[in-house]
Amino acid sequence: MRPIRSFLFVPGHRESWIEKAPAAGADALILDLEDSVPAASKVEARGVTAAKIGWLAEQRQRVYVRINRSPHLYDFEDILAIAQPGLEGIVVSKPVGPEDIDCVSMMLAEAEMRKNLPHGSIKVIPLLETARALELAYEIATRARVVAIVGASAKNADVARALGYVWSADGRESLYFKSRAVMAARAAGKLPIGGVWQQVKDLDGLREASRLDRALGMSGELVLHPSNVAIVNETYQPSAEDVAYYTGMIVALEKAQTEGRAAVIYEGEHIDIAHIKTAREAVELARSYGR
Repeated sequence: MRPIRSFLFVPGHRESWIEKAPAAGADALILDLEDSVPAASKVEARGVTAAKIGWLAEQRQRVYVRINRSPHLYDFEDILAIAQPGLEGIVVSKPVGPEDIDCVSMMLAEAEMRKNLPHGSIKVIPLLETARALELAYEIATRARVVAIVGASAKNADVARALGYVWSADGRESLYFKSRAVMAARAAGKLPIGGVWQQVKDLDGLREASRLDRALGMSGELVLHPSNVAIVNETYQPSAEDVAYYTGMIVALEKAQTEGRAAVIYEGEHIDIAHIKTAREAVELARSYGR
């Protein structure tokens, strides 16, 4: 899966908001049919969202949809409505465990067959919002359709209630489960996604929270407001200074290797082939974002 720095939520019943969303610069949109849509507008949101997926794809905008679920099953009507070319995947809330991912995967397979889509083309990103899902993060991450797992810590939301923690700005209470999500995702070869910053007008707080998630190993995060996208994008891509540093590191070791050495002191640090692998990954990531 190509990296995604920012997933911007957009309520699925707000057609004008959806049309404006690509201008925010998010790597991917999540058109929401779930919590941000009033119960009376669910059917309308499904129709609006289904009608806009193709248009967004034409704008070269990557698109996911968060579907509804009952206490027992994900909403098959949602899946049937949105299954179409241009949809990269779905976001599923509150899975209890890997069996929920197996269930929604079978529903997607049925929808793909009915819509003449390639089997397995619609991917899944689970939001790990229950204690059991967080405990079984690796098992969830290994499911074939899963391309990323979300270990997010919105204030007073589902994860806080499930684990009983008290939110703080420095995020100490979420370090363990976020790190667990990162390790599970990386071990399964998937992307770990963080966030969510609810105090959307506090841009300094967002910048620090994003920096902390990035330091833990997150590859991107969920975003609630267009004004937050630029800060998140900047946090999750190597800076111009980083690119210069890592490029110089690569050159220094390559020069040392031509002289028969396997290591070199670069800007006061001992550097060998392990560090160069990291440097090349950082430079390639920056290139993928046009830096």
